[in-house]
Amino acid sequence: MLRPTSLGLVALSLTVSLPATVMATPEGWSPLLEPAELAAILDADDAVRVVHVTGAQDQLIPGAVFSPYADWRGEAGNPGALRSVTELGAVVTGLGIDADTPVVVVHGGANPSDMGAAARVYWTLKSLGVEDLALLNGGFAAWTEAALPVATEPADVAQSSFDPVWDASWYVGTEEVAALTDSGEARIIDSRPRGFFDGIDWSIARPGTVRNAENVVFAEFMDGNRMIDSESAHAIAAANGLTEAPLTVNFCNTGHWAAINWFALSEVAGVDNTRLYAESMAEYAAGGHALDNEPSRIAYLWHSTRKWVSDLF
Repeated sequence: MLRPTSLGLVALSLTVSLPATVMATPEGWSPLLEPAELAAILDADDAVRVVHVTGAQDQLIPGAVFSPYADWRGEAGNPGALRSVTELGAVVTGLGIDADTPVVVVHGGANPSDMGAAARVYWTLKSLGVEDLALLNGGFAAWTEAALPVATEPADVAQSSFDPVWDASWYVGTEEVAALTDSGEARIIDSRPRGFFDGIDWSIARPGTVRNAENVVFAEFMDGNRMIDSESAHAIAAANGLTEAPLTVNFCNTGHWAAINWFALSEVAGVDNTRLYAESMAEYAAGGHALDNEPSRIAYLWHSTRKWVSDLF
């Protein structure tokens, strides 16, 4: 039997070994925050980490840190490729992020495409196990348009001890995509502008698209530099038959525009089993996989020459 003094020591030991207070999800939190909503959250909760990934490093939301988008991407030949968990973990811990740190990812808001950077980082953090994530709708441009405070230096944050583990629930790799093209088990969505899908515009590798892919351009989910609301995003998903799909795979050239589609469908519209093919055409086409809408070399050179001449005049 344990004596009372021993029980006290056991209780003390249990108390000491308990983790620090777990951060609660901030009130008013959602995956897509408006500037006023984020401002209210930051006023009420100083545990929120704001991470800028594009834009000027001396134009920031107060208390924010800056982490260049390139740090979350692959090398130049295959920028959509996944970096190792060790490499990504070093980036995340350097930002002072733990699994339960509420994180808001901010892009510059320069154009609709810019949101792809924030969406790709959001997707990466989610896959690494960060629980509470959000994007600032319209990015830093929307923040300044709302006349909210601006800082000229990033915050100084302590490194975290987070040890992330990759969760592939929102990812599909190259060989799986190739296997899915004729299986009928997935809707494969090309999020690029129509010219890329039709094989008219040059992509990072060969022109054309993944076999049996469909085209839902990322810009459909954007209203200028801002993402549309959940009801509108869900309506687009329903109109394209994606709300009932067993699996939806989004790709583009390098996993940037496709991250916008993934975020709009998965996080805003709430479409289940929506995944990102991060490497996208940069890896798929370079790997020699068969494509749809792939023009002959002569046809492609002829079209490119016509386009070049028309652009001159």
